[in-house]
Amino acid sequence: VQLQASGGGLVQAGGSLRLACAASGRTFSNYHMGWFRQAPGKERNFVSGISWAGGNTLYADSVKGRFTISRDNAKNTVYLQMSSLKPEDTAVYYCAAATARWGLSEERSQYNYWGPGTLVTVSS
Repeated sequence: VQLQASGGGLVQAGGSLRLACAASGRTFSNYHMGWFRQAPGKERNFVSGISWAGGNTLYADSVKGRFTISRDNAKNTVYLQMSSLKPEDTAVYYCAAATARWGLSEERSQYNYWGPGTLVTVSS
């Protein structure tokens, strides 16, 4: 499956952005979807995930209550609505797909396909 994220940009602290990730190539509903982020000089970390039908979601503690993940299987797209953004949310955000054979996971190794990332910069 091919993934393409969009929606990144520069925003002031306290602002909002919505990221989108469009999938193509395979049946989108066969995959759990996740968002990860990587700040300069740091590891790529889990942000949020959503199960293949959208019934289950996971969030990193650092974004709970501020970010919301959703998906539209008819549009082959997963979204990440980010609110109350902080400078520490600055990172390249990647969407990823994991086969739905297993349960929804936070583990990077469970995700088979990755998009090229979109940069989010939050100014203070």
